[in-house]
Amino acid sequence: MARSLYEWLWQHEFWLPPGITWEDMQESEDTHYPQPRDLLLSIPFALILVVIRCAFERAIALPLSTKLGVRDKQRPKAQPNPMLETFYSTCCKNPKEGDLLSLAKQCDLPVRKVEKWFRHRRNMDRPSLSKKFSEACWRFTFYITSFFTGLAVLYDKPWLWDHRECWTGYPQQPLQPSLFWYYMLELSFYWSLVFTLPFDVKRKDFKEQIVHHAATIFLISFSYCANYIRIGTLVMVIHDASDCFLEPTKIFNYMKWKKTCDSLFMIFSAVFLISRLVIYPYTVLYNTYYYSMEIFQPFFGYYFVNVLLIILQLLHVFWSCLIIHMVCKFILQGTMEKDMRSDTEESDKDEERDKIREKEKNGITCFSNVTSNGYIQRNGSEPLDKRAHRANGHAKER
Repeated sequence: MARSLYEWLWQHEFWLPPGITWEDMQESEDTHYPQPRDLLLSIPFALILVVIRCAFERAIALPLSTKLGVRDKQRPKAQPNPMLETFYSTCCKNPKEGDLLSLAKQCDLPVRKVEKWFRHRRNMDRPSLSKKFSEACWRFTFYITSFFTGLAVLYDKPWLWDHRECWTGYPQQPLQPSLFWYYMLELSFYWSLVFTLPFDVKRKDFKEQIVHHAATIFLISFSYCANYIRIGTLVMVIHDASDCFLEPTKIFNYMKWKKTCDSLFMIFSAVFLISRLVIYPYTVLYNTYYYSMEIFQPFFGYYFVNVLLIILQLLHVFWSCLIIHMVCKFILQGTMEKDMRSDTEESDKDEERDKIREKEKNGITCFSNVTSNGYIQRNGSEPLDKRAHRANGHAKER
């Protein structure tokens, strides 16, 4: 069964243009082509990147955050309570009103104290500012390294300047060592992100991040197996260009350097919009859709790769709309809109809510005191003694 599935999956009609078979892709001593088994090397390389990241964050990023004045917010700790802790770890981290009432009865505590305990306990699990800073530093270091590595690898390659060269001799395009290691670098990095997902900063789009990492790994792997190496390298360089500005924007945001953060965000927005909405469609989409037709007739791999690249472009359009919305708001209001992906502290808004409740409660108390003293009646009429006093006043004036 497994062998039949393997033979069906690797039919040359799926992967190669008409007239080309796997026999035409045989390697020799001087000629090497991408082999699917090479992708297995990305797993140990990813583990090595995880080790390098841990060492980088501890030895460089954390001390740097201290020197740059990135301070973690002091969070009140939740008091030890075995019953609430058990419910928190096994059932729900954000209980509903009915659960709060039940837990309050079992613990013999007021409902507001139970609600406050869960709020503090959730805040304890949220990543600190120094952790966010360290993660942004690591990603910035990788993206800047990967971007300039890609430029160094592609600088002397003809397809960087003449996009028709992406299809010259396809699919019999030998794999150069520099291109192999550049692919391994990118693929290993995204595998490392998958491995560290449980420990990384969890944002509101955590599920979307998983889908994004899986799709990226699939795209890189497919382009390698189908020998779309030249197109794949262009896609990776284009994407790394804007990411080089996104991570330092986060870093300066954590440092509270608002003007620098805003300036970098505007630069990131310009680079993102130009690279994803102008360069990518012309360099990649137009290239794969039209230029490739000059070399071979359409086949399954041609349609499949174009569908994947178009889906990626639709994501670019979606993200671009969000960025344009933030930029317009910044221009009109002069303040940068908060990142909707970030997870904020609950204590700030909830403490303000508690204060408002206290004020409202005090206001109701004062209101009841006023009404009890006879200054205001429910029907809106004035008290009898005051009306009598006013009547006497009018009589005296007369």
